[in-house]
Amino acid sequence: MKKRSNFKVCMRLIGLVNPLAGYMTLAVLLGTLGHLCAVMIPVFGGMALLDILGMSVHFTAKTVFVAVLIFALLRGVLRYGEQYCNHFIAFKLLALLRDKVFAALRRLCPAKLESKDKGNLISIITSDIELLEVFYAHTISPVLIAFLMALFMGKIIGHLHPVLAAVALVAYLTVGVIIPLVTSRCSKDNGLSFRRQSGELSTFVLDSLRGLSETLQYNAGQERLAEMQSRTEQLSAQQKAMKDRAGTNTAMTQTAILLFDLLMLFVASALLLSGQINFSRALIAVITLMSSFGPFVALADLGSGLQNTFAAGNRVLDILEEKPVAEEITGKTDCEFSGASVENLSFSYGGEEILQNVKANFPEGKVIGVTGKSGSGKSTLLKLLMRFWVAEQGEIAVSGHSINEINTTCLREMQGFVTQETHLFQDSIANNLRIAKLDATQAELEEACKKAAVHDFISKLPQGYETHVGELGDTLSGGERQRIGLARAFLHDAPFMLLDEPTSNLDSLNEAVILKSIAEQRKGKTVVLVSHRASTMRLADSVYSVEHGRVS
Repeated sequence: MKKRSNFKVCMRLIGLVNPLAGYMTLAVLLGTLGHLCAVMIPVFGGMALLDILGMSVHFTAKTVFVAVLIFALLRGVLRYGEQYCNHFIAFKLLALLRDKVFAALRRLCPAKLESKDKGNLISIITSDIELLEVFYAHTISPVLIAFLMALFMGKIIGHLHPVLAAVALVAYLTVGVIIPLVTSRCSKDNGLSFRRQSGELSTFVLDSLRGLSETLQYNAGQERLAEMQSRTEQLSAQQKAMKDRAGTNTAMTQTAILLFDLLMLFVASALLLSGQINFSRALIAVITLMSSFGPFVALADLGSGLQNTFAAGNRVLDILEEKPVAEEITGKTDCEFSGASVENLSFSYGGEEILQNVKANFPEGKVIGVTGKSGSGKSTLLKLLMRFWVAEQGEIAVSGHSINEINTTCLREMQGFVTQETHLFQDSIANNLRIAKLDATQAELEEACKKAAVHDFISKLPQGYETHVGELGDTLSGGERQRIGLARAFLHDAPFMLLDEPTSNLDSLNEAVILKSIAEQRKGKTVVLVSHRASTMRLADSVYSVEHGRVS
């Protein structure tokens, strides 16, 4: 995880507000006017008191009463308008952020996401992004409002006496800037640690749910539960520490406000006794300061809470700024498939060499077998052909063009890839199949499933092709999921088919049916068939053997 300063995180998050700058300006304007109205209510109340006491003021008690009523009504309307604008900005930006994060995940997939915790990603997409609502709705405009209020209050109190204005500005600076900064520094990296631990707990819970059957089978429930309880208690302890710090921050803020109120009272009294101001000005100055801390208290309260928010923002920015292993290619070559080849291909993963100086040819209309022991690099070769990973050395060519010079959309149209583990979405069988061809007709779905020897099975289900497969396809067996994956490949009907152990979960009868379908559909196609089964390799026109990253 890249560690950024809070200032950098703040600037990056503020940069996202640009499309909604008009709403932000309106929120600041409404918020500033609203706080001014709130200050004027007790100030005009003080003027009414002075009028009742018979002291000279500019307004009568009746005028003051009407003004207070107007200010109170305006305060409510302006506050509503400010909050409406802030929350419109916040939730609009959260939607945009989620869209950006999903787009970033698509760019990073599959290479960069293979090693990431899925629970942690879920935590970022949900709770971390949701936490940024605090920043957009309750941070940006309050900071600007507090700045403007400090200027206005300094001007108003300064009109009474410059020394009183100086006391007020020091008070605002202390409550709105110094205390939040001190609290933020004391929090250090607690917010980042809390968000990380929260993500790890999500990963652990998700992992525990998926492995519930194995946990019950081996009677490991107590150990798993104890570990979950331990992680939860650690997270709760950290959250308690953050809450305690927030409480300390509130106590410091309220103490500072009380001390500055007393200081203003003392200074105003001293100026009154020295004859520099009259009683009316002294009273109005004290009341104005006491009633004007609202926007600065809002800033003070951000001191501890913003650590958590910035930590969430840091994790979201990690996703947005991470560079993919293989950038999507646009604006280059589109071509028709006419064979593929690999020349002097080498590839390492995590410092471990997987493939070394591999040479292979995949002519049009041929079935090419790739065999070898587990871990020899067969699946890696297919992923490199798909350009999920970028080769470190050598060249992979499709139709005579380097795959680094072919538009990614065109390359995907030419390829059909069936992996060892077929992922099924929590949806109907029909919709899971249509991922390969969104506008596929029912007849096309059935034809593809017949080729994959799965049509008869689907037809016998209560809802047929509209049957839901459950989360991760858990209602189906491994062989049934694998045949649906093959049906997707047949439906996509790409000229370059990459099949990674397509019959590993099938019995001999279904294997024979699928191999027969591949043999019948091979005309005009190139099929790369990865398998350790000798029976599967009999279909191949030629076979490459991969041993220790080398091809023979």
